[in-house]
Amino acid sequence: MKPCQIQFADKKVQESYEKTEENPLKDQLERALCDIEKNPFCGIQIPKKLIPKEYIQKYKSKNIWKYNLPGAWRLIYSIEGGEAVVIAIILNWMDHKTYERKFKY
Repeated sequence: MKPCQIQFADKKVQESYEKTEENPLKDQLERALCDIEKNPFCGIQIPKKLIPKEYIQKYKSKNIWKYNLPGAWRLIYSIEGGEAVVIAIILNWMDHKTYERKFKY
């Protein structure tokens, strides 16, 4: 498997992550990022027909993955590949209710 780098989709997402002080959530996010760094395909791929247009337009993402966090939270990310490295781009995280509305479940 190719090495994987974690990046944030934009400065706003990165700043939100850095400002997260809620200890259980911060710990869960850090564990998720470690898991994704080891294996970017550890999440569940979202079917293309369910990808919100917002993600396609804003991030030009053709694939979206979710990583289930404890407490019904979801980490949303995309995978981009090159010849030498796989990049996991963290797009967002949200509670389950927000996730269901956004992805129209």
